Amino acid sequence: MKKHELFIQLAQPDKNGISRWVNTSDFKGKYATLMFGNGSDWARRSSTLAKKYNVKFDKTITAGNKIDRVKLNGFNTSKSSKMSQSIRPDIKRYYASKRCVVLGTRRSCDHKVEVDHKDGRKDNPRVMNTATQEKEDFQPLSKPANDAKRQFCKECKQTGLRYDAKKLGYPISFTYGNIKYNADLRCKGCFWYDPVAFRQMLVKK
Repeated sequence: MKKHELFIQLAQPDKNGISRWVNTSDFKGKYATLMFGNGSDWARRSSTLAKKYNVKFDKTITAGNKIDRVKLNGFNTSKSSKMSQSIRPDIKRYYASKRCVVLGTRRSCDHKVEVDHKDGRKDNPRVMNTATQEKEDFQPLSKPANDAKRQFCKECKQTGLRYDAKKLGYPISFTYGNIKYNADLRCKGCFWYDPVAFRQMLVKK
């Protein structure tokens, strides 16, 4: 387990990314490798931990400005140098052998399966940050399906009108929301956002 993962395990942040203050005296046993040397090491500003969380330090001025305790103070949602279309390697590997969720094809010469961002606008800071993105934010699409989705997402962004699934023969247009794009709902409910969830919702309805 990497150092930042050990600290997260020790700090146990809540669903909002906020943890208790963790004293450096707690860095013992399996957590002994967390003890700081010169600088803040695994928690510095450029670290994987700081890319995911806002990291706060408490220092003892009388002891050479030594760090006494560390806290995670919510998720780092800063867009500066974080918005990237990159997909984490482990997520790419997960979808490498999956079938396209639209056409059902596997990777081949004619239909290469690509890892697609479900949210076609690609403006969600959490998803566009490799430190915080999750495999559920993506799906496998063949190149033809992904090209088609890319065009429909582009039209949605330009017009503010979402893709109508009735064009594909489905009995409903959306499973959530309506034709107007809603920033709070984002892409949820659109066929192209998650074809599998769309079909499952049809069965429920």
